Amino acid sequence: MKFTTALPLLIAMGASSTSAFMVPSNMAVTSRPTRLQVVSEPPMEDAVAKKVEEEPEFEVVNTEPKVEEPVAVVDEAEDPRKYVEPGRFDDIDYSLTLPFLKRPTKLDGSHAGDYGFDPLGFTESYDMYYMQECELRHARLAMLAVAGWPLSELIAPKFMLQNGCAPSVLNGVNPLTFITIAGAFAAFGFLEYQTSLRQTVDTKLGDQHLKDMSKVWKYGVAGDYNFDPLNLYSSLGDDAAGRKGLRTLEITQGRYAMLGITYFAFWEALTGSPIVKDNMFFEPNLLLPFLGASYFAWSQIYQVSDLRKAPIKIEYTKDGEEILRNLDRSTAGIRKEIVEKVEPYLSDIEVPLPSDIKMPDIDEKMAKTAAAVVGG
Repeated sequence: MKFTTALPLLIAMGASSTSAFMVPSNMAVTSRPTRLQVVSEPPMEDAVAKKVEEEPEFEVVNTEPKVEEPVAVVDEAEDPRKYVEPGRFDDIDYSLTLPFLKRPTKLDGSHAGDYGFDPLGFTESYDMYYMQECELRHARLAMLAVAGWPLSELIAPKFMLQNGCAPSVLNGVNPLTFITIAGAFAAFGFLEYQTSLRQTVDTKLGDQHLKDMSKVWKYGVAGDYNFDPLNLYSSLGDDAAGRKGLRTLEITQGRYAMLGITYFAFWEALTGSPIVKDNMFFEPNLLLPFLGASYFAWSQIYQVSDLRKAPIKIEYTKDGEEILRNLDRSTAGIRKEIVEKVEPYLSDIEVPLPSDIKMPDIDEKMAKTAAAVVGG
């Protein structure tokens, strides 16, 4: 009875306040077959804060144009070291080696080792590339020979020498050395045959030479075997000027070697004595370094005048007089001390004066001699 009377009362109260059984607006309702689930949404303040956090931060970008540091740009076409420039000696008409001779037309300084020396005019009669190739081959062989000749006389067994001299055409050979020399000639001949018509196109050094010499001619560089195992070719500079400088060094040393090996051969043929015997170049001595130092010191002060103008004389170099003045000032104190130490000893030495010297009357003696001849 109590429950039946209370039920109408509860229904009436719910009708007057319907909000008591309504789901709040901030609640989400999900239904399942068995139960009612109420999920609470996050507060408005948290949602706004989360939205602000998720929004990407704005980066301040400087709209002013960026000014870059100026970079020096070198025009490759104007770089004097990138290419070998032709006509180095076009402004002179005489040979640098022999100034009293006229400079040959083709020897204008464009090639390595070109100093205008061609007194017999071979460059006018023969192909220039062919002449350069021949000179380089002889120069390289001479550099090997000028080192091997004295070494053979110093360390080779006596049975391989000719009376202590290196075997050669002028010194003579024995059967064993003949076979050795013939084998060496055969090896060099085979190398010459294999490389005489070689092409340097599409090789590392060949393409580099074509580029270096493009302003001079289209043939690259003579003597190019594309051989540089120690990578020394660019030791004076990895550019056209540096490579030309090393080629000049090679041909200069080769020319000295050709002169040296010629001297060795003729000296031994004329004297019959080994080149290493009684020679200051091959025996320890102080004369050779003294002569070398003396020449170097002399060349810093004096020079030979222009050979094209007479009279030829010895004159000061550009800084010669200044070097002598500085030398005089720097050694004045030392010379004064030496004089002070030596002067007491010199004062005790008596030197006869010309008036104290008894000389016979030359005229009287000649007169007596003439009278004796006439009277006799």
